[in-house]
Amino acid sequence: MRGLNVPSFYKNMTFKEKVNLLLTEALSEKQSLFLIDLTITDAFKVIVTLDDDNGVVLQDCIDISREIENNLDREEQDFSLEVASAGVSSPLKHIRQYKKNVGRTLIVKTNTENIEAELVEANDDFVILSWKAREPKKIGKGKETVQKTLEIPYGDIKEAIVTVTF
Repeated sequence: MRGLNVPSFYKNMTFKEKVNLLLTEALSEKQSLFLIDLTITDAFKVIVTLDDDNGVVLQDCIDISREIENNLDREEQDFSLEVASAGVSSPLKHIRQYKKNVGRTLIVKTNTENIEAELVEANDDFVILSWKAREPKKIGKGKETVQKTLEIPYGDIKEAIVTVTF
């Protein structure tokens, strides 16, 4: 393994542990990349989903794939490997994804409501959304447009997806 002197415990590791170790090492070499999901099926299909603070490029996927594939022995365990970026319509799973999408419009589902709004802030504890809504006037008849802002802790978000507008 590049960068690792193959320790004796490596030979005793499970396939999943080896993949995790290789993936961790590969990601440590590319600090802007981060793991969204790692799935290893019973049939040893390895599916790695990545994101990047500046967007994943094809070369990132190739590099991570090679780092994993070149350091596993197919004679020891046959496997298939798929390395991809998080799709544009994939739900946000990590705080880092929220932070990189500040300024974009999200559809956020909570236990009580669905909100389509601009993500104006994302910190380690919560997001702040802002949107315009039509509400009845406080005085008189009719409706007026009001600016609404809502702070939502990450624990209250069931799903959040970046909307794509053309």
